[in-house]
Amino acid sequence: MGGSGSKTKGVWPFSSSGAGGEAPGEINEQCLAHLRGSKNTTPFVFTRRSSLYFDEDGDLAHEFYEETVVTKNGRKKAKLKRIQKNLIPQGIIKLDHPRIHVDFPVVLCEI
Repeated sequence: MGGSGSKTKGVWPFSSSGAGGEAPGEINEQCLAHLRGSKNTTPFVFTRRSSLYFDEDGDLAHEFYEETVVTKNGRKKAKLKRIQKNLIPQGIIKLDHPRIHVDFPVVLCEI
């Protein structure tokens, strides 16, 4: 699915509000991190950029190929040529279930 982290170096997008001196195993109500500078945001992702493309006919796929016939020494041979022009990206799509952001700094399950 192709998720990517934050592109900014040195800036952590979430700030943890839990104290560093807590004993392991203690659960604090404030352990859910929020985006810096915004109180009402969540660490969940609801949309993503699709990796699919529409072609001229309206078909939707990751890649498109065209079959071409090449004649070499009197023999006909079929080859697939990848189409990269006239493709329109699908754009932003809504996720069926919210995901947790890749930069969320909390361990969800400890084994």
